[in-house]
Amino acid sequence: MQIKFSFDSSKPIAGEASIEINKSIQDVFSYIGEHFYDNYPKWAVEVVEFEPLDGKEVFVGSKAKQIREDNGSKVESIFEITDYQPSMKLIFKGLTEPYIHSYLLESSEQKQATRLTFRFELSEIDVFMRPFQKLIRSAIEEGAENTVENIKNLVDVDTL
Repeated sequence: MQIKFSFDSSKPIAGEASIEINKSIQDVFSYIGEHFYDNYPKWAVEVVEFEPLDGKEVFVGSKAKQIREDNGSKVESIFEITDYQPSMKLIFKGLTEPYIHSYLLESSEQKQATRLTFRFELSEIDVFMRPFQKLIRSAIEEGAENTVENIKNLVDVDTL
């Protein structure tokens, strides 16, 4: 007899948040994309160690190593930039851990503002963690909200 679980262990768990930033799309992308390796540790406050592995230039294929403080544990991972389109998006994917970070930007025509959407996707989790997927999703969504708020506050201060 096969046991059926009420959850799909291959389905990613994701959360996203958006925010409007009263800066031009060029200013916001400069902060997030062009100066990613300098600024990422500022908005990702859980990152306690960060090292670009291919220099500080951002390009598809460039890699970095990070150590994050996660509920009292240190988690090391290496990620790679998988999509980089100036003034539009920056996406990176974990190589040693199953996650994807996406930063998507849209310009507001009516006013000089930018809509930033951040999406975090956990590509897979262990089967024994699946019963906690609602808690995990909630934590991911809260983290996404914190990320866009942190970026907005930093962009407002750093691009005066």
